[in-house]
Amino acid sequence: MKALGRWLAVLLCAALALQLFFIARIALAAWWDPQSTSFQRSEMWRIWQQSAQQRHWQQQWVDYPRISPHLKRAVLTAEDDGFVDHDGVQWDAIERAWERNQQALERAQRSQRLRAKPVPIYGGSTITQQLAKNLLLSGERSFLRKGQELVLAHALELFLSKERILEIYLNNVEWGQGIFGAEAAARHYFRKSAQQLSAAESARLAVMLPRPRYYEQNPQSRYLQSRTSAILRRMAATPLP
Repeated sequence: MKALGRWLAVLLCAALALQLFFIARIALAAWWDPQSTSFQRSEMWRIWQQSAQQRHWQQQWVDYPRISPHLKRAVLTAEDDGFVDHDGVQWDAIERAWERNQQALERAQRSQRLRAKPVPIYGGSTITQQLAKNLLLSGERSFLRKGQELVLAHALELFLSKERILEIYLNNVEWGQGIFGAEAAARHYFRKSAQQLSAAESARLAVMLPRPRYYEQNPQSRYLQSRTSAILRRMAATPLP
C-alpha cells in the first residue's frame, strides 16, 4: 500500500507539473510569439518520414494589423461566429456538430457513397479550443485529451485577449501540407501577402480550414465553391475583436 501511495503521489505531482507548464506557456504567449505548435511539430515529423511527399515548412509570422480584416471575418464566420462573446467553449455548438456529423454519416451510408465522396465534417470547437489543442496537445482523440483541451481553452481566455488568441491562431493554423499561418497560405495560393487578401480569397481560405490538405489537392471541389459563396455572404455581419 505504501508503494502504491508513493506511485499515486508521483503521478499527481507529474500531472500538476504538466498543468503548470501549460499555464506558463499560455501566460508567456501574451507577449511572446510562439515559433511552432505541438501539432506543427508532429505534422512536420510525419512529412519528414514520408520522403516522397516531403515539403519545406512554409510559415511567416505577421502581426495582427498585417492580416486582412476580410480573412479575420471569414475565419470567424466559418469556424466560430460567436468568438467575441463566448468564454472559450460553446457547449451547444459541440452538441449541434455531433448531431450534424451523425446525420451526414447516415446519409452517406444510405446512399452507399461513403468511399466515393468525402462526408462534410462539422466542427463544434471554438477558435480558442482549436488553439489550445494545436498549441499544446497531441492529436489523439480521447475524453481525457478533450477535457484537457477545455481546461486550456478557459486558461487562454483568462490570460490572453481575444485579439491575441486570434492572432496566434491565424499565424499557426494549417492551410495545406507544410503550410502554416495566414501569410504562408496567402503567398502559396494567391501569390500575395495576408494583408492584401480580398473578401473572396479570404472566404475560400476559411472554408479550407477543416480539411486543408484535402482541399489543397481538390481545389475544384463543388462543396468548397458553394461554401465559399455562403461564407462570403455572411462574413460582413461577423464582429471582430
